[in-house]
Amino acid sequence: MATLLYAIDTTIVNVALPHMQGSLQASQDQAAWIVTAYIVMSSIATPLAGWLGARYGLRRVLLVAIAGFTIGSVLCGIADSLPEMVAFRMVQGAFGAALVPLSQVVLLQEFPRESHGRVMALWGVGVMVGPIIGPTLGGWLTDEMSWRWAFYINLPVGILAWLGIMVAMPKRSNRSDRPFDVKGFIMLSLAIALFQLMLDRGQTNGWFESTEIVAEGFFAAICLYMFIVHAMTARHPFIDIHLFKDRNFTVSLFVQMGIGLFILSPSVLLPSFLQQLKGYTPAQAGVLLASRGAASIVSMWLSGKFVGRLDPKRTMLAGLIIVGVSLWTMGGFSVDTPASTFLFSGMLQGFGIPLAFMPLTFVAFSTIPDSSRTEAGVLLTLMRNIGGSAGISVAIALLSRSAQTNQSYLSEHFTPYSLERWQMLGSAPGDNAATHALVAEIGRQALAIAYSNDFYLLAGTTLLCVPLVLMLKRARPKGSREVPKQDAAASVADAAH
Repeated sequence: MATLLYAIDTTIVNVALPHMQGSLQASQDQAAWIVTAYIVMSSIATPLAGWLGARYGLRRVLLVAIAGFTIGSVLCGIADSLPEMVAFRMVQGAFGAALVPLSQVVLLQEFPRESHGRVMALWGVGVMVGPIIGPTLGGWLTDEMSWRWAFYINLPVGILAWLGIMVAMPKRSNRSDRPFDVKGFIMLSLAIALFQLMLDRGQTNGWFESTEIVAEGFFAAICLYMFIVHAMTARHPFIDIHLFKDRNFTVSLFVQMGIGLFILSPSVLLPSFLQQLKGYTPAQAGVLLASRGAASIVSMWLSGKFVGRLDPKRTMLAGLIIVGVSLWTMGGFSVDTPASTFLFSGMLQGFGIPLAFMPLTFVAFSTIPDSSRTEAGVLLTLMRNIGGSAGISVAIALLSRSAQTNQSYLSEHFTPYSLERWQMLGSAPGDNAATHALVAEIGRQALAIAYSNDFYLLAGTTLLCVPLVLMLKRARPKGSREVPKQDAAASVADAAH
């Protein structure tokens, strides 16, 4: 429930964004910060999860995280301006960052290795289905009540999750005394934050023609370089870079980043496409997007049932190809696309994502020491968040620029001297009403083409992950050895050392 609480909120506001734009008086570019601020803060705070869990205990950290996340949700619901909303979304992201990786660690420690496929499939329902059912729930709440209820709904769920952890999770006394690497944390946080600022503000400021964007990109690279050098020389680095010597784990990180992009970017683009260009209500758009969730549940069950029995590489390749085909289908969307096509492409994508995600989790953990499991889980979550955040920023930037370019190109074909085109419209040049309608339709068609360009780009990026999957080594067979049950907090402490 804690995992689902975090995962749903990554996309529940997407359908409500057009309504939030008007209420908070924000442009489309500015409204994207409502989504990206949440993910960026999660990315910064995620590496802290392992150290906090080791220092203060998994149970205490999870309880504090759930409480903070729930309070942040209520504050988002009462926000009256864009700066307030972005600030409260950052509070949500900071407290929610620990929920997913620490929940995964608890399950991996409590169950033997031969049960990991089944257990991770159940846990993966929260991770994968959450972002998919989020738009459906958000659309219904926005239509029936208001966009603020997309945040208020977290209050009862958060209370139930908090009570569940309080009752079901035993107290542990084992804690780590490993010091906190302040320098490493600051350098990594700055690198992530500056990189995201570069992506979010690039379109507005003209990308690398702007001194600000150049400075943000330059210092992001410098901070990342300094972090790597520090991690190689420090006695207690913030992140153990020796994990990257494991080929399966390193390749899995990059594939995980791609999966974050494939999950979140369409979840942001599709709701606005359906509402702006097709005229659907938030509830109608949410129902169409629910097809992804239904297909994901079936695919998740199949992935959990057969993971470890089938070659994970083949399963992942099949999933990536299915996702690529679905995104290519979305690239053919237009203002006249019927609802059945939306349903088909959504189901195709929903079926393909778990086929790539579930075996990846199995492969990533199959060749690393059990003591490094917590840190590995944190890094996988971090890369998924970075991929999703970067994907959203790039997709919104390309959408805005492509729409402007397409509108300029289409407008060239309508001049006062293009009499045949005006006659097709049944009006004459200079007619104010006809001109207004023509300009509006040109803008609508230009935006539809821009959405298509985004989806085609995402489809091509999906296929770039195929060579990475081929680089994976064969995972250890199912049931190769049993992992003894042990205190999850003690495992976090071992990983920290």
